[in-house]
Amino acid sequence: MPRRFQTDRILFAATLSLCLIGTVIVFSASAVVAREQQGSPYTFLIRHLLWLGVGLAAMLLLMQTDYRRLKSPAVVFTAIGIVLAMLVAVLFLDRSHQTHRWIRFGHLSLQPSEFAKPVVVLFLAWFLERRRRLVNHVTHTLLPAFGLIAVIAGLVMLEPDFGTAGALLVISVAMLFSAGLWMRYLAYGGVAALPALYFAIFRVRYRYERVLAFLDPYADPQGRGFQMIQSLIAVGSGGVFGVGLMESHQKLFYLPEAHTDFIYAVLAEELGLVGALLVVGLFGIFCWRGLRAAAAAPDEFGRLAGVGLTVMVTAQALINLSVVLGLMPTKGIPLPFISYGGSSLVVMLAGTGILLNLSQHAD
Repeated sequence: MPRRFQTDRILFAATLSLCLIGTVIVFSASAVVAREQQGSPYTFLIRHLLWLGVGLAAMLLLMQTDYRRLKSPAVVFTAIGIVLAMLVAVLFLDRSHQTHRWIRFGHLSLQPSEFAKPVVVLFLAWFLERRRRLVNHVTHTLLPAFGLIAVIAGLVMLEPDFGTAGALLVISVAMLFSAGLWMRYLAYGGVAALPALYFAIFRVRYRYERVLAFLDPYADPQGRGFQMIQSLIAVGSGGVFGVGLMESHQKLFYLPEAHTDFIYAVLAEELGLVGALLVVGLFGIFCWRGLRAAAAAPDEFGRLAGVGLTVMVTAQALINLSVVLGLMPTKGIPLPFISYGGSSLVVMLAGTGILLNLSQHAD
């Protein structure tokens, strides 16, 4: 048995701090919109708190559950089957915001693509541990691994959700590289993906419009460049110390998706550079402690799962921050622990619970 340590308190504290900041900013960013659309400024806050409670319960439960139970084939393939069923079912449901992303139950909704992320992590950690001496074998390891990833990412693309599909590929590549995949295979894969990326981006009008908006948002300030311009105005208006909590002007129907995808812009406006750097620092701590727990894991499954879960959170955070700051074209990806949204919040906290349990088994 590996020597047992206490839960990583620094990782735990960083996660709770991000959740606390997120709750405050969700209320600030959504209160006016909620009052106009729902009749109460507390609507989105109450929903966020409910999902936060579910996520924290999942995190605490998984903190106390030995992570090695998750590498049972019954657990792995049941999770894969459920996620595939949801990804197929959601394509036949009614559209919302011109996409098939949500399974709705009255006022509640689930986003299957969010649950695909930890399932991919779980599968690859289990699969690559069993193939650890044959990681670079094409037919024995790489084709089966990429086969399932391609099916899941392909179903996510059909919703369509290009951002989440890209996040799944980033997670997969990070885990394969950590398992010992040769760099030349990564290069081959990158070259092979170029035609698909070309057709997925430049042959789909709204994605092409986002690229144009990224390159020159002021060419169409009232059209395709509007969202990015409003985000940059919000970030720049915050200065060093911000305009004050609840005092953002851009959230007042200027900045679209102010409490979801662009919540970091509201945070930067209200809390300034100090608050913005605090959030970046907390994600940096999360990345450090997550990779530290992975490096000290007593087995290959734990090491790979730790890498995958850490990348799942930090890569999504990096993408969201880059979009808000105008460093990437617009993507519909929430900021982990901070943006309003149920499925993402629950998944990120559940994944953190596994990381925290992994830290207890550090060798």
